[in-house]
Amino acid sequence: MNRYLKFGLFIFSFLLILIIGSLVYIQMILPDVGNPPENMKLSTSSETLNRGKYLANHVMICIDCHSQRDFSLFSGPPIPGTEGSGGEVFDHAMGFPGTFISPNITPAHLTSYSDGELFRLITTGVKKDGDPIFPIMPYANYGKMDKEDILSVIAYIRTLSPIEKVQPTSEPDFPFSLIMRTIPQRAEFSTRPPESDAIAYGKYLVNAAACNDCHTKFENGKYTGEHLAGGRVFNMPDGNILTSPNLTPHKTGLGNWTKEQFIERFKQYEDRNKLGKVQAGEMQTIMPWNMYAGMTVKDLGAIYTYIQSLKPVDNQVNKFLKAESLEAV
Repeated sequence: MNRYLKFGLFIFSFLLILIIGSLVYIQMILPDVGNPPENMKLSTSSETLNRGKYLANHVMICIDCHSQRDFSLFSGPPIPGTEGSGGEVFDHAMGFPGTFISPNITPAHLTSYSDGELFRLITTGVKKDGDPIFPIMPYANYGKMDKEDILSVIAYIRTLSPIEKVQPTSEPDFPFSLIMRTIPQRAEFSTRPPESDAIAYGKYLVNAAACNDCHTKFENGKYTGEHLAGGRVFNMPDGNILTSPNLTPHKTGLGNWTKEQFIERFKQYEDRNKLGKVQAGEMQTIMPWNMYAGMTVKDLGAIYTYIQSLKPVDNQVNKFLKAESLEAV
């Protein structure tokens, strides 16, 4: 065997060992988010439960994804009686690398989770068995919140009406099933700013509401656009294309909007009974307007104030493209 062949075999063997070692590390060691779940004791005061209810329904909108949505109505509000039972599907038709189904988070399903295990799941993306969840739930955002706010949400969902419904298991595609194990990260908690500091408090709410998730351009598994400048593309189940709008204070975004206009844009969808019916081919949105509309005027105003403090970004977005117009291109 000549020395070149020996050298080639050595390099091949080294790379093979490196690849196998990396796969074993990813599969057996990751995700690594630090210490095991804490022992936690929740407050069940009315103040805590009301805060948790407000956050879960109108800011973090946990109930939006963990319910079944009625997309015959504009913005797909939760179907009454399904709150917390899960069942929303995020799959290839919407551009996701697998089929991901929101689980039941009512007490009927969460009895096996301690409060500490739930806290770690929500803030780092790691389940009690050590496996990661798909980041359609923005746990990276929740890991930057005030601990007390997360605990209030846990206390609230413990009070939901139990619904005996087991949802199918999510199935990520390969190799994303491995990549997903590298995504969870240790939480870096903050203290909720005082409401008197409108910019800081608005920034806190924007993070909690995960506005960046939809309103920042996202391609090939990473954010590629300016923060909150829009441009993220969503493939809707009916074949239409939805692109998130620019929220920065540029004229192509919210630069010409007053605070009153911004608040009214949300509040017009607060009454579920006034949500319009959406016919086939008409514009629909995944933006849960009806749920966000339940935020207080003060909180919506703080979000507006923070957004207006951002760098203006010139990014004109065509928000909605019909399937037939795409075929003609």
